[in-house]
Amino acid sequence: MERVRVERLAPLGWPSPAVTIGNFDGVHRGHQALVAAVVARAREAAGVAVVLTFDPHPAAVLNPDRAPDALNTLDQKEELLAGLGVDRLAVLAFDEEVAALTPESFAREVLLGALDARHVVVGESFRFGPRRQGDAGRLAALGGGLGFSVQAVPPVLEQGSPVSSSRVRDALARGEVRVARDLLGRPHFVDASVVRGDGRGRTIGVPTANLAPENEILPAGGVYAARCRVPGGIWQPAVVNIGRRPTFGGQHVTVEAHLVDFDGDLYGERVRLEFHERLRGEERFDGPQALVARIREDVARARDVLTGTGGRGV
Repeated sequence: MERVRVERLAPLGWPSPAVTIGNFDGVHRGHQALVAAVVARAREAAGVAVVLTFDPHPAAVLNPDRAPDALNTLDQKEELLAGLGVDRLAVLAFDEEVAALTPESFAREVLLGALDARHVVVGESFRFGPRRQGDAGRLAALGGGLGFSVQAVPPVLEQGSPVSSSRVRDALARGEVRVARDLLGRPHFVDASVVRGDGRGRTIGVPTANLAPENEILPAGGVYAARCRVPGGIWQPAVVNIGRRPTFGGQHVTVEAHLVDFDGDLYGERVRLEFHERLRGEERFDGPQALVARIREDVARARDVLTGTGGRGV
């Protein structure tokens, strides 16, 4: 997939683009329905499937004090969208000037002028323009005059309510990674670099990789059954602790992963964590021996979860 940063509203010259619009934070099941529709239309027209997204998030410009943390980095978003068949990712630099575009100007200058859209896919709740004055119906009317068609896709429901990025964030904030998985259609994942720690895990017989996450959002503090992708693309079962390490008087939130049945040096490497189930909250133990005993219980439970004997597996 090609990623293009749209810094100015000039023609990109793509053939017969079918375009869908949104932040696509998390690329959850609702987003996936939009992408499926736009890819299908692009293939019918022998054109390109385009996702138009924004960077920074519009809320960071319009209401920075209330802007949400992102579920994915831009690179992760690109990876996920490419896996769904998207051909082009157009990243519009969102600023006050773009925010001020009326629905008519956005349709004419961005969708037609820059992208040369032939077909546009949006959600039924899509809003655009100052004070969110434009909706899917208005976009369809504008498209009729500008030469592109518009398709409004109904929301994807989970437990009777629309799937949304905010629901995923709320689930992760509660540590409910299985709920997040139902909304995303896959486990929530975090990319991280392995950094030097204090080495305490190895001294007590439970070596851990100390991680510096790239993502803005982590699940709530606690211990999780996870999978860790190490260099070479190999996935290892893991027990991940997110928290302050109260047994050792920790003051800052850290992320540590004990890779089950793994013996190697990952320092300086980049890994990916997939969160499958929260095993427990973080606890303070009387000493290292009690902590190690509990970790061994966590490892046994994680094995069950990740092999499917203690849950839905991977």
